[in-house]
Amino acid sequence: MWRREKGTVVRRATALPDRATAPFVIIAESQVPRVPTEWAPHTHPLHELVWVRGGTLTSRVEDRIFTVSEGHGLWMPAGVVHGGRATAGAEFYDAFFAPDRTPFAFGGPTAIAMTPLLESLLTHLSRTDLDAAARARAESVVFDVLQPLERPFALQLPGDARIDAITEALLDDPADCRSLEEWARWLGISDRTITRAFRHATGLSFAQWRQVLRVHRALTLLSEGLDVQTVSETLGYAQPSTFIAAFRRVTGTTPGAFFDAADGTPGGVRNSVSGVQNS
Repeated sequence: MWRREKGTVVRRATALPDRATAPFVIIAESQVPRVPTEWAPHTHPLHELVWVRGGTLTSRVEDRIFTVSEGHGLWMPAGVVHGGRATAGAEFYDAFFAPDRTPFAFGGPTAIAMTPLLESLLTHLSRTDLDAAARARAESVVFDVLQPLERPFALQLPGDARIDAITEALLDDPADCRSLEEWARWLGISDRTITRAFRHATGLSFAQWRQVLRVHRALTLLSEGLDVQTVSETLGYAQPSTFIAAFRRVTGTTPGAFFDAADGTPGGVRNSVSGVQNS
């Protein structure tokens, strides 16, 4: 994951709600971490859906990194090992689903479109005074409206021993501006080997992969209230216009429009891509 911020609280796992053993299919709750909060790798016996308001959640699951911003959620199947990090002050929401009573299954971590209707239903289900019939009606609608995003904002990690050192160095410091040739000299391999390894494992060139990585980090920094100029400098861009152009290539929109879309139309129009736009 990213370099740990000063003051980060590390928790072993997201605790299951007290009602997790009750005869409910869906159990929802929320919390607001006052400081950056990190959850060590863990699993749950229940399916988990997480989403945030007023911040971002970053989760690393095996060889992928998911960044969850407003309007998006992340479905984690029961038994899947995952860790995560929420920005300070983010409203962090959890909903747990009983696997044996959930009428669908996602094969792996799945980005979810958090529409206003879905959020409203899950908030409704967080109540403790619902009778069985009212709960069943709300749960049935949740199952109808819960839909995956067509293009989740996820970053594939190469998982190739030849270039793992590059991956981890850039995760620790996305602003590292070393060129392909400099990385090759550092590792003692050819730049062509690095290029082929990134392309084969991720479908992106080294430059494209680093660009997407930086946008993942930018989403967290922007959600924490940093301005575009500060974020561009933090990520190693010479000027804000260069950063904005890179952000647009990855997401299809500008940083300001991205967050406006999340505020006004959860799910966005083009804010859920997982790669670099060709245009």
